[in-house]
Amino acid sequence: MGVHLREHALKLAMRLAKRLDRRQPDPGELGSTAIRQILVISCTAIGDTLMSTPAIRSLRLAYPQARLTLLVHPAYRELFARLPGVDQLMGYRGNWKGFARLAWTLRQLHPDLAVILHGNEPQATPLAYLSGARWVFKLPNAGNPFRFLLSNREPQLRWEDFRHGIEQRLATAALAGGAATGWEMDMPVGCDARQQVRDWLAERGIANHQRVVGLQAGASTISRRWPASRLAELARRLLAADPELAIVLTGSPAEFGLNQCIAAEIASPRAVVSAGALPLPLWPALLARMQLLVTPDTGALHLAVAVNTPVVALFAVSDWQRSGPATALERHTVIQKWRTCTPCLSKRCPYPEPPCMDLISVDEVEAACRQRLEQPA
Repeated sequence: MGVHLREHALKLAMRLAKRLDRRQPDPGELGSTAIRQILVISCTAIGDTLMSTPAIRSLRLAYPQARLTLLVHPAYRELFARLPGVDQLMGYRGNWKGFARLAWTLRQLHPDLAVILHGNEPQATPLAYLSGARWVFKLPNAGNPFRFLLSNREPQLRWEDFRHGIEQRLATAALAGGAATGWEMDMPVGCDARQQVRDWLAERGIANHQRVVGLQAGASTISRRWPASRLAELARRLLAADPELAIVLTGSPAEFGLNQCIAAEIASPRAVVSAGALPLPLWPALLARMQLLVTPDTGALHLAVAVNTPVVALFAVSDWQRSGPATALERHTVIQKWRTCTPCLSKRCPYPEPPCMDLISVDEVEAACRQRLEQPA
């Protein structure tokens, strides 16, 4: 079945279901003990789910007695396995595969409340509605083809109506009766994980007393990457300035080759590659071990911020005020350049090294790193 035909058929089915719907939610139950089962959907990228954690905390504070099930991307289930406030994790890739089976499974949970913090359409809203929840909330709601299924159909709000992704998620939680809380993201780091990282670094000649700077080369889209040659030049300068410093090149297993090329350019035994060598659940402990992470706008940035590691964040195509560090700004440095192309093709950027990210010089990133490293921990 074609994509548009399938979406059209789903919309017709959902309109019919909505017309026959006998759910009569009582507004008085929001924020009360009548809410016993909560479904939260945040099944996209790592950074997106981390930005959802303040909203999850908000819901947990408001509903301490409720069972909270979190729907995440299956690739990140182990990473988020110990997220506070979550009773159960379920995996979902956010597409049509397994959609019907998952809708049936969610219905067996009998959720009273479904909160979509970050999920793609045309699946997220129908999935939440089909769970049988009496309340379904999602923001932004403007432009959502399934807005008629939401409990917050009006007023219509757009992405531009929110300053930051965390604010958008907390606003969604507030609609669902969530309690006030801060913007700090949650990511616990266990003692076992810290020890495994210390052992892994020691095996590569990096002692516990050495300072470690992380360099993140990859990003979800090429348009967000800083040129690899500049990362290598930055690493050479930092290593030359401090004979005790070590460099760890971070990334996913798919970025192993990219990291190996950068490591070859650095040509130092004090530069090691963690991409593909450390499992994802150990990333928070690795980032927590670092004195600093240099990173574009990607999941590693949000993980580092969540575990209180300072970052030098490199932005051009995206706006740091919407997805960059949002708390403890005195600990972080953001270098924001501007878009060079009109129109900007963003995820479809044709350049292997985007000219907007090329505006960021090695000199200014090195200066930012030196400033951060000179500050007390």
